[in-house]
Amino acid sequence: MHSHTRPGRSRAAATLSALALLATVTVAGCGNADDGGKGAGGAGGDGRGGGAPLTVGLTYVPNIQFAPFYVAESLHYYEEAGLNVKLRHHSFTDAQFGALAAGQEDVVYAGGDEMLQARSQKVPVVNVATLYRKYPVAVMVRSDSPVKEAADLKGRTIGTPGPYGETYFALLALLKSANLSTSDVKIQNIGFTQQAALTGGKVDAVTGYLNNDAVQFAQSGTDVRTIQPAGSAPSLPLVAAGLGASQKTVDGRSADLKAFIAATLKGLQYTIDHPKEAVELSKKTVPGLEDPKKQADALAVLNASLPLMKTEGAAKPGQNDAAQWKQMEEFMRSHKLLTNPVSVDEAFDNSFLP
Repeated sequence: MHSHTRPGRSRAAATLSALALLATVTVAGCGNADDGGKGAGGAGGDGRGGGAPLTVGLTYVPNIQFAPFYVAESLHYYEEAGLNVKLRHHSFTDAQFGALAAGQEDVVYAGGDEMLQARSQKVPVVNVATLYRKYPVAVMVRSDSPVKEAADLKGRTIGTPGPYGETYFALLALLKSANLSTSDVKIQNIGFTQQAALTGGKVDAVTGYLNNDAVQFAQSGTDVRTIQPAGSAPSLPLVAAGLGASQKTVDGRSADLKAFIAATLKGLQYTIDHPKEAVELSKKTVPGLEDPKKQADALAVLNASLPLMKTEGAAKPGQNDAAQWKQMEEFMRSHKLLTNPVSVDEAFDNSFLP
């Protein structure tokens, strides 16, 4: 998520966006059944941590975007799996992958594209389950805008939080689909002021989260449209939010990791099936959810997230699509978003899925 926009502030281009998860989510349709082929047997015997905490980094302050984790915790899915899971929220100034790289977190919740960028910066993170099946970010215009398709963005002013994270990656990918580059448009870094910038006419379009910014536009009475990628591709070449484990956790705690993913996917499915109950279960973690208005807002965000989280077709819940990862690596490399070369085959691992 996501979310999702989260990160941003001090994380800048290099340290991917945490806020990006505030709405959070990702590009779609994994149809490829490639399992990533790494095998779940790590170097840690049976892979159990002996009751040691499994610390999970949620890359933003407590927020309804993390409902599947709160649900799994509240309904004791982690406990029943024999796990001692610690959910650790980041502050606005935490580097998205800083705690994972420092060994303070075992798993982090982030975009697949953000993980690939982190790997290129030598952060040993492996995507072990993708939770958002469709990418959560889109370029949005007012419904009365003359911009109807991606090619119409040429010469237009587009507002984005900054040159980092999911909101920026999505913009670059949409432009590329129409054979446009950043030099064909005017990009304004507007922080997280998408609603004010678009409704105030300061920009022609904004990048934002479908399960956050689009919801806020609707609640404020502003009608917006999303601009679809040009060409035959139905989605952007980006992998959305998922679970990134440290290489140390992959190697040494394989059984714990497998149990954690199964319990989290169970929490995800419950959230999809029972969004109202998920909001209720999130009350003890998310400040302000006792307020009926904030409850309604949280439910609106969750309902907008459900289509992004649902697994369709032949894909297994959590499954990473090898072809999609390869496409994403090629895109990010071509846009100089990767600091060093990365091996796509080592960036994800489907062998821990239930």
